[in-house]
Amino acid sequence: MLTTLPVLVFPTIDPVLIQIGPVAIRWYALAYVVGIVIGWRLALRIANRPGSAVRPIEIDDLVVWATLGIILGGRIGYVLFYNLPYYLDDPVRILEVWTGGMSFHGGLIGVSLALVLFARNRQIPLLPLADLVALVVPIGLLFGRLANFVNGELWGRPSDLPWAMVFPGDEEHQPRHPSQLYEAALEGLVLFLVMMVLDRLGVRRRSGLATGCFLVGYALARATCEFFREPDGQLGFLAFGTTMGQLLCIPMGLAGLWLIATARRRAAPPDRLALTEGV
Repeated sequence: MLTTLPVLVFPTIDPVLIQIGPVAIRWYALAYVVGIVIGWRLALRIANRPGSAVRPIEIDDLVVWATLGIILGGRIGYVLFYNLPYYLDDPVRILEVWTGGMSFHGGLIGVSLALVLFARNRQIPLLPLADLVALVVPIGLLFGRLANFVNGELWGRPSDLPWAMVFPGDEEHQPRHPSQLYEAALEGLVLFLVMMVLDRLGVRRRSGLATGCFLVGYALARATCEFFREPDGQLGFLAFGTTMGQLLCIPMGLAGLWLIATARRRAAPPDRLALTEGV
């Protein structure tokens, strides 16, 4: 039995960082804030480089739009993709975001809609704007997955590896993959480094190319990690032993491949920073 093997002890970390009366600051919420702030600051630095199609002041304004897209899209996506019958039974539960339940793919859709609306509102080329955002998204993924680990949620499948651990909320008490850390590494750190290298190689010289690389990169990283992650209990395994996360990565990856394949047809984005400075 897996439970007879030596395993790592899950670190005892209180999900609540600070609590003052009824007000509690949780690690998960802090992860969102830190990821957004660091991503915003890095995006500002990138926007200040010569040849930028997005001005720094536009990045400042975009943060609010993107944050709303993350929260609303992530929550609605989780409701629709992962647990619709549960929320239809009592729709008020949709508003109880503090109980958990966010979907990256839903958040991606929400941010995409926010980018479309923001680009139209400010008369900014959409794909160059998306390319810049794609460079910094892995930062938020890194902190988000680390917060999942701290919360002891979204754990992995049973494992007999030396670093397997028993998570507090697991009623089966089986040693499992710390799949949250796998996702933090692949979807967060590795993908971020890849995007930074691609940026140095000039990936943003063709509109949509950076966005396509991010979509394909995330789809591959997430689909790989899903082989080690326990599927949501209410869904289980789906067609051909896949998981919902893997199925949602298919259209995402295909969209990324299309953006990459058609990148050569698109002209280089305009240097709006230089145009602004010349006024």
